[in-house]
Amino acid sequence: MNKTRILFMGTPDFAVSSLEALLDAGYNVVGVVTQPDRPAGRKQVMTPPPVKVAALRHGLRVLQPERIKGDAALEEVLALEPELIVTAAYGQILPKRLLDAPRFGCINVHASLLPKYRGGAPIHKCILEGEKETGVTIMYMVEALDAGDMISRVVVPIEERDTVGTLHDKLAAAGARLLVETLPALLAGEITPVPQQHDQATFAPNLKRSDERIDWSRTAESIYNQVRGLNPWPVAFTTYQGKVWKIWWVEKMPGTSDKAPGTIVGKEEDGLLIACGSGIVKITELQPEGKRRMSALDFLRGAGSQIEIGTKVGE
Repeated sequence: MNKTRILFMGTPDFAVSSLEALLDAGYNVVGVVTQPDRPAGRKQVMTPPPVKVAALRHGLRVLQPERIKGDAALEEVLALEPELIVTAAYGQILPKRLLDAPRFGCINVHASLLPKYRGGAPIHKCILEGEKETGVTIMYMVEALDAGDMISRVVVPIEERDTVGTLHDKLAAAGARLLVETLPALLAGEITPVPQQHDQATFAPNLKRSDERIDWSRTAESIYNQVRGLNPWPVAFTTYQGKVWKIWWVEKMPGTSDKAPGTIVGKEEDGLLIACGSGIVKITELQPEGKRRMSALDFLRGAGSQIEIGTKVGE
């Protein structure tokens, strides 16, 4: 077992893979810092973050400060005497005093090929932008958003039908592997970090509700990427006659339409054909307001059977 005292900091499912990989490889994880429990679901039940669940399963000490920059919280973390801090989607900016404390520094497992897509939603953003590849970068942390020198990276292709869910799982696994491959050289002092080209940086801020609304004036390709880039969370949506429809899947269709964007231009057994700013998409899976998620086939056999060609979505 490697005796280096490692403090792990992370919150969502993405980070669990890296924590598990450290433990499986025999590293000495002396504690875990994660976000506080939060209300979740329709009933707003207080729910622990996935990293806390994993850490407790392994009998690790867990700290959950509301603000890592608070004096009491910082002292509690520093009392663990970490020699290396590993973060993965922790969710807070670390103060300089914490960054400077470990003798091997603080490193972050980030789900993009930096300097592209710095920020909290890099997996969503690369699909939304129609990228063909992304990856994971491990870098030293500094007092700026994802701007530290790069230590290692791995490229992960984005397949045509990848969703944010499938890509998330691929990147979590790739990041975990990269982390355990990188640590021996880092701890041996054999790493030569590479500065980022800051003028090439792009950003992936946390998503807003407006990012989820489908703008039918965009191209069919763009709308297809939006739907898969928000599936299975937070899910793209449109409206029909004042009711919200969550749109779980669409297909790009051949041909064009001279109808206004958002117009329903056809009904097939398995979906609704919608005119876009350029091209046509077919809604094949949706969730009408107040209903369960369903195939368009089931929808059109039921309440959706009354929907008329020529009416519009998204108004």
